[in-house]
Amino acid sequence: MMIAIPDVLSADQVRRVRAIIDAADWVDGNITSGPQAALAKRNEQLPDDGAAAREAGNIILDALGRTALFIAAALPAKVLPPMFNRYAGGQAFGMHIDNAIRIKGDFRMRSDLSATLFLEDPAGYDGGELVIEGAFGAERTKLPAGHMVLYPSSSLHRVEPVTRGVRTASFFWIESMVRDDAARRSLFELDGAIQTLGQKVGQGDPAIVQLTGVYHNLLRRWANS
Repeated sequence: MMIAIPDVLSADQVRRVRAIIDAADWVDGNITSGPQAALAKRNEQLPDDGAAAREAGNIILDALGRTALFIAAALPAKVLPPMFNRYAGGQAFGMHIDNAIRIKGDFRMRSDLSATLFLEDPAGYDGGELVIEGAFGAERTKLPAGHMVLYPSSSLHRVEPVTRGVRTASFFWIESMVRDDAARRSLFELDGAIQTLGQKVGQGDPAIVQLTGVYHNLLRRWANS
């Protein structure tokens, strides 16, 4: 399941994050790449152990905790601290699949979902689309600053060359309480239907109460923790 999540960051928050990261020193993005990824990856990255990445990342983590759509879609158990990259001058990231396990210091997690949070408006650069291969072909994504796309980490994906301007984004991974993507998608769709119906008939309607119970019993059955 790929889902676009709007307005994770407000315009003011985007400006705050950009002020922090734009003033920092960037390095070759391959400092965090394995040998296979290094063949396909051409970008710059903010050192993830630096003060700028931590400060900007905390702004994003706080915002995610208040984003109901993210919580409903991801059912997050762990979120890797956000990282930051940028592409310019023809830089790109060829087709790849993200590593199954992410390790940062003593922090270890399974990557169920990948997230890209855009930090530059589409008018500011040409190219740079995130292309995700799914069951029905390739989906191309290029969202406004502050918006995020969430997709299974098992998906083949790439970033198209940036031919004008600079594409700046945050990226990170999520370990979900529900490991199976199909089960997670069913829960998300059920939750959405309950919320929509509840607005029409009221959350106290007996059918809404019963459906909410079904949702939580399925979550109880499928959740890893």
